[in-house]
Amino acid sequence: MPSIFEVSASGMTAERFRMDTVANNVANAQTTRQPDGTPVPYKRQVVVTSPKRTFASYLLGFRNDQIPPAGGEGVKVDSVVSDPAPPKMVYEPGHPDADPETGLVAMPNVNVVNEMVDLISASRAYEANVTVFNESKNMMARALDIGRS
Repeated sequence: MPSIFEVSASGMTAERFRMDTVANNVANAQTTRQPDGTPVPYKRQVVVTSPKRTFASYLLGFRNDQIPPAGGEGVKVDSVVSDPAPPKMVYEPGHPDADPETGLVAMPNVNVVNEMVDLISASRAYEANVTVFNESKNMMARALDIGRS
């Protein structure tokens, strides 16, 4: 049973990281310059996750008639990568970073609607992990109560 708490906690950590990354993307949705002042638009960041234990390593636990522990071991954040999509080109001739000939500004490749969908998805997954954590705690408490009777 304690592994249930570890799995839920790793899920909550990963989803919180996703929510933080989405918030950063939304905050930079209009950023057309880098921190050093160069006119290069912000690139959307995407969180890459993977299971802490692969299915292949789980199957290897069956060697020598050993039964591997039930369940998984959770999820981990592997990295944060930049979205390779090109920047959006917006006609805004009065913008300081606009091309003087065309009036186009290279804007970040962040779509706020997609970011909000990602935020809702991460929030629901976080809530699901909290529910699993709390229900596991309640089941353990009930099992202790039964043992005391």
